[in-house]
Amino acid sequence: MTEKLHSPGVIPVYVFLDFDGVTHPWREAEDFRCLPVLEAVLRDYPETRVVIASDWRTLFSLPKLRARFSPDIQPRVIDTTPAIFPRNPNELYGLREREARQWLAAKAPTASWLAIDDAPGNWPTRARLVLTDFKQGFTEEDAGRMRRLLDAFRAGQFDAETATPA
Repeated sequence: MTEKLHSPGVIPVYVFLDFDGVTHPWREAEDFRCLPVLEAVLRDYPETRVVIASDWRTLFSLPKLRARFSPDIQPRVIDTTPAIFPRNPNELYGLREREARQWLAAKAPTASWLAIDDAPGNWPTRARLVLTDFKQGFTEEDAGRMRRLLDAFRAGQFDAETATPA
């Protein structure tokens, strides 16, 4: 990693980010047309750090993935989740969350986190999920949900026991 996970005085919130169906509509041009809306939220919350949870992480290096983001956001795109390869179809449910939790256990076990994905089956902890519509990608409505989660983390009002905003 090129950046330290923690900066002095900043308590990071990790954003586990999918690409297809989030940064652009699924099965359309991979033009990252929805990324500016997401980046606007990230700019308002300097404590956020992006960890790529997309399948793209198995095809492209972190520097290539990071290059998709605006120059001011690139330093906050810090890593990718490990890839767990399921041995049978039953292991697919919650796979992205297991990968994210493995990353958290190794690098930031007590950290706050949320996920942005278009596939609800990837994230059993729904209260931490900003679920996008795969036909639209990340919208202003999704940005509002993300802001509410980040505000709850900032205010210490996110109940870690139930994984819901208090």
